[in-house]
Amino acid sequence: MIDGFYKSGEPIADTKAPAGPIEERWTTRKFQAKQVNPANKRKKKIIIIGTGLAGGSAGATLGEAGYHVQQFCFQDSPRRAHSIAAQGGINAAKNYRNDGDSVHRLFYETVKGGDFRSRESNVHRLADISRNIIDQCVAQGVPFAREYGGLLDNRSFGGTQVSRTFYARGQTGQQLLLGAYQALMRQVDAGNVELYPRHEMLDLIMEDGRARGVVVRDLINGEIKHYTADAVVLASGGYGNVYFLSTNAMGSNVTASWRAHRHGALFANPCFTQIHPTCIPVSGDHQSKLTLMSESLRNDGRVWVPKKGGDTRRPADIPEDERDYYLERIYPSFGNLVPRDIASRAAKNVCDEGRGVGPGGLGVYLDFADAIGRLGRDKVEAKYGNLFEMYERITGENPYDTPMRIYPAVHYTMGGLWVDYDLESTIPGLFVIGEANFSDHGANRLGASALMQGLADGYFVLPNTIGDYIARNDGLGPVGESAVTEAEERVKSQIDRLLSVDGDRSVDSFHRELGHIMWEYCGMERTEEGLRKALDLIPALRQEFWERVRVTGKGEELNQQLEKAGRVADFFELAELMVVDALHRTESCGGHFRAESQDEDGEAKRDDADFSYVAAWEWAGEGEQPILHKEALNFEYVKPTQRSYK
Repeated sequence: MIDGFYKSGEPIADTKAPAGPIEERWTTRKFQAKQVNPANKRKKKIIIIGTGLAGGSAGATLGEAGYHVQQFCFQDSPRRAHSIAAQGGINAAKNYRNDGDSVHRLFYETVKGGDFRSRESNVHRLADISRNIIDQCVAQGVPFAREYGGLLDNRSFGGTQVSRTFYARGQTGQQLLLGAYQALMRQVDAGNVELYPRHEMLDLIMEDGRARGVVVRDLINGEIKHYTADAVVLASGGYGNVYFLSTNAMGSNVTASWRAHRHGALFANPCFTQIHPTCIPVSGDHQSKLTLMSESLRNDGRVWVPKKGGDTRRPADIPEDERDYYLERIYPSFGNLVPRDIASRAAKNVCDEGRGVGPGGLGVYLDFADAIGRLGRDKVEAKYGNLFEMYERITGENPYDTPMRIYPAVHYTMGGLWVDYDLESTIPGLFVIGEANFSDHGANRLGASALMQGLADGYFVLPNTIGDYIARNDGLGPVGESAVTEAEERVKSQIDRLLSVDGDRSVDSFHRELGHIMWEYCGMERTEEGLRKALDLIPALRQEFWERVRVTGKGEELNQQLEKAGRVADFFELAELMVVDALHRTESCGGHFRAESQDEDGEAKRDDADFSYVAAWEWAGEGEQPILHKEALNFEYVKPTQRSYK
């Protein structure tokens, strides 16, 4: 315990993963699961929050199976879920390139890429299922890139030396989401799925310790509604917007997960956040979000900075011998395709040395001159044309003629609600899929693995495991009126509280200030001193929020200020837990880099003796210290070693 910032609780364990050879565990678990009679499925109701890759694929599959699904999203269409922004590709162990790839290699590289902070059973299942995902999506008509002969093409991503990433130019997420969307809408048309766009989940309905429904707000007219079911699924994405500036869609938030956390769902590894190395740098205080440039660009782009600090010449005027291709120099085996956490820290280091480029020196070059000379402009344009066009529209610079400027930014969160092998949280009947859970990526996600996890959870894992829960709880009756009323009253009370402050500061001003604190003290590099300072600043700012925030309008109408205020209120509580988690984990691992824990080369230094566990945090109540439950990580098939990409 650190100075009374948290309390220690009982250990936690995943009891659902079967014993036996890891290659057989998923098959064994599916066989062990109880089944729901097809005639009974239509009598069982499942609520799904979110319509991205995880939620959309789950809704389509459960509807196809015959369940009665009610699905909610705060966007005006499922197609606007943030999954649509994914660019680079999706991993699968197909070994089409005959370059030595296999399920075991993908399993090993994912565990290693996550710096040995993930469960072996979950990761192996993900690697195994990855092959089925591609077949599923091709059958749906997803237009993956193909080679001249018509076979599906592959490219490489960070943290691997094989080509296993399937892609659809620079818009893979969009094409995969459209595949899931059309499958979902087929079930809507069939009457198996009820779709509720522009509805935001604001609370969980609990009865007898189980998740039995949700309370939502109609974002068009402000009406508070409730829906009950046999099980609830959260597919609501990650929490990167706690930093204010991130590559996430501006509406992305933690509210659904956080409201479940307050009811007893443990929150695992919240400090494990991913900083993506290839984003367009911040251009000023006016910005409200950042733009990702796909990791796929590092296949052909070379990252460099001037060798001397303060060199303000145009990149074309800097000779080759005065350039430092630092990733190729430091990590010759992987070069520009090192994992994201390593590439991000390396970029920060050269900028801290005064060798950064662009305004404020917060940028490095991503140069395609070699690729254009080797392949020709037409080939480069065929691979990355839409990304180059997007970059030029935002910056006014033509990347065919001058190198891109990139800098790390918050992109993804490996932490999330704790789930077992069945993807069930510590609340019975509450399942969590996709980025909203913590299960597969450890302390660092490899590129092109988010889409893989989302579709694996939605198409293949959840449909097998949620049926077991429903079959074993077949006798659940209607939800009592008191449980519904209590949940609705909590929501209305929160809304009234936000509207009644009537202060003099905007919601965005508080969110921006919170994000600055988080980036400064709980961002790419963390120190005990900085984290302790954050733990002083965040509660004080949260108190000021509840005293001075100004939310105009009424609750019974379209009110985007009210929407944002509720989300920011939850971000304040999450931020404090993230800092406590980062402070308690004194090791460095993956995206969590503690300056006090690094080797002589400045690389992350893990502490397996003291921190080889999942940190699962329990909400203890307003103003109370969070309670830490540890899930020990056991490695039978991949022995933890100090990661090296040199």
